[in-house]
Amino acid sequence: MLKNKKVLLGVTGSIAAYKAALLVRLLKKQGAEVKVVMTTSASSFITPLTLATLSENPVLTEFVKDKSGKWNNHVDLGLWAGLMIIAPASANTLAKMANGICDNFLLAVYLSARCPVYVAPAMDLDMYAHPATQQNIEKLLSFGHHIIDAENGELASGLVGKGRMAEPETILQKVDLFFKIDTPLKGKKVLITAGPTYEYIDPVRYISNGSTGKMGFALAKVLNNLGASVTIVSGPTHQLLPNENIRLIRVETAQEMYEQALGNFEDSEVAIFSAAVADYTPIVKSDVKIKKSSANLNIKLSKTKDIANELGKLKKPNQLSVGFALETNNELENAKSKLKSKNFDVIILNSLKDKGAGFGHDTNQITIIDNQDVIRKFELKQKSEVAEDIAKVIIGKLKSLN
Repeated sequence: MLKNKKVLLGVTGSIAAYKAALLVRLLKKQGAEVKVVMTTSASSFITPLTLATLSENPVLTEFVKDKSGKWNNHVDLGLWAGLMIIAPASANTLAKMANGICDNFLLAVYLSARCPVYVAPAMDLDMYAHPATQQNIEKLLSFGHHIIDAENGELASGLVGKGRMAEPETILQKVDLFFKIDTPLKGKKVLITAGPTYEYIDPVRYISNGSTGKMGFALAKVLNNLGASVTIVSGPTHQLLPNENIRLIRVETAQEMYEQALGNFEDSEVAIFSAAVADYTPIVKSDVKIKKSSANLNIKLSKTKDIANELGKLKKPNQLSVGFALETNNELENAKSKLKSKNFDVIILNSLKDKGAGFGHDTNQITIIDNQDVIRKFELKQKSEVAEDIAKVIIGKLKSLN
């Protein structure tokens, strides 16, 4: 139930704005206190009077209340909210949110809000699939916002595809879950390795891979929200910390990652090895840039520290170790072998054969295998949702250790 919860709903100019009426009604039926902010263009699709009647609060669209010159305080409204939902969120509003553009009252409230933000995009399929829109969504995810993914179906243009705003019932479920979240990991220390490593050939060239660290940072956010004290040891990445409560240690090389992970491993109840650590490093690293010549360049490589394997040898009975396996062939067999050899309790299998999985994507498709040979397969999901699935398994395994 959402009794006495303060929910701020932002409605933007999209044909899906008509769904806001049902969403307000559902929130009110659950006992929430609802206030609505609309853009001027949203008023073309649904009247403020409708939403004011259903929410039992005035609907605000402008900075100035009336001809008297009194103004609507966007700062107070942003601070009032326990949760902000922008549904529907048009492509225009997504772009403005992602870039801090503040040219209407709704965006001023958004930029003033200190609460979690849920965003439900709605637009035509080509607009939704456009790289600019996807980049804006990715940026909002990096801010720590929650994206309620658009759904497939018939669109206002007559086309059929992905772009429909999630149904109000789906949004309500997400909101209900947000307010129900407890902290089962309170007091638990979690160590996460994330991102790639750089193994330098010379001062400007290095050996690396395509890891972006998205999965590791998504896990950090979810586990921290569940009460865990999280430390991320991350290779070079553009990912931003979801909140200041998470401790971030930045490294570059596999050796640096090993040293930092080792230093934080003993005190951690959970260790998650999601980093894509380079397997080899140049034996000789030039102090100066190697000049191009007509001759071939031969580089001798040596193995790097297998961080998960080394720390697996140190694992105590009350510690939980979670690994990742990105495979291209014999996926299940290779993952099971890795689970055993590195003393993991759980391993997360990704296959590059699965479209939308692997490095660089906002989505992932995983199979979770534990040391009891329990196998759970999941559909393609946003990495934020994948992190939630992994967190549930971690919580269950921790209970079995206690």
